[in-house]
Amino acid sequence: MPLAHPLRIVIPGGSGHIGRLLAAHFQQRGHHVTVLTRSPFAATWQTVFWDGEHEGQWIDRLEHADVCINLAGHSVNCRYTPENRDSIYRSRIDSTELLARVISTLADPPKVWLNASTATIYRHSYDQPMDEYIGEFGGRHAVSDPRSARDPWSFSIRVATDWEAAFVSSFTPHTRKVALRSAVVMTPNAGSPLSILINLVRFSLGGTQGNGRQFVSWIHPLDFARAVEFLIARDDLQGPVNLSSPHPLPNRDFMAALRDACGMPNGIPAPAPLLELAAFFHRTETELLLKSRRVIPARLLESGFDFEFPTWPQAAEDLVQQWRNRP
Repeated sequence: MPLAHPLRIVIPGGSGHIGRLLAAHFQQRGHHVTVLTRSPFAATWQTVFWDGEHEGQWIDRLEHADVCINLAGHSVNCRYTPENRDSIYRSRIDSTELLARVISTLADPPKVWLNASTATIYRHSYDQPMDEYIGEFGGRHAVSDPRSARDPWSFSIRVATDWEAAFVSSFTPHTRKVALRSAVVMTPNAGSPLSILINLVRFSLGGTQGNGRQFVSWIHPLDFARAVEFLIARDDLQGPVNLSSPHPLPNRDFMAALRDACGMPNGIPAPAPLLELAAFFHRTETELLLKSRRVIPARLLESGFDFEFPTWPQAAEDLVQQWRNRP
């Protein structure tokens, strides 16, 4: 659903893969895009300094803006040390609370505020699809302080639930709010999760990961950007929305389709202990690969959103081609 007229769109924390994807998508469609970032950079859209913690001149960009899309948050591609856990948690909660305070005081606030969330909010699930109505939250263990949680899965779910709670509880009577419970956006950029998987496949290391039964929830970057545009245009939609393909699939099938797209018939499997060892040396966690996310975008589907890439084999062919053609 294309937007009817040019809008002023502000993207806090928009300097990463997803922010640049959205900024380019909206800029190419004639909208005025401003990215708020700790490190302003040269781009075809405007970039303005903010630190996600303090008020500043960036507030002027939100006054009279039509849309705010908050993507701020410390990367989760790291080891969950106490310092990193604290940064992951606080960067999400603090930036959301800061925007809530600012938006509530504006004379002409954004008409809609979309705040990043994550499909990781749902429990590890083989048995039950998780949509916005019947999806169940929960980790392996309950934790009182997410920053001290030893189990990465419990930590991630607690971060997600507290993040959404900070967003939902904020008082913005003149601004519609949508929480973007996004699956992994399969961008073909260098350093992205997809590019890492493609490189594993190219070196015959793209076999089943773990037991291969865990579901992979994903979304093509074009569908992600189109879904965000759809949610901006549909002023009857608010609250949590799953941004994921309607067809999650087990890891063994996911990796087989990626191998087919890359023209690699075989791949060495990676059992969970080997993945844990590799994650330790690469200073990251295995949650992205081993947690079963069986997420369904029920609200998008019932609202009439039409996916360009609903199935993974189709999407993998397109994305591998993009990866090959990248600069």
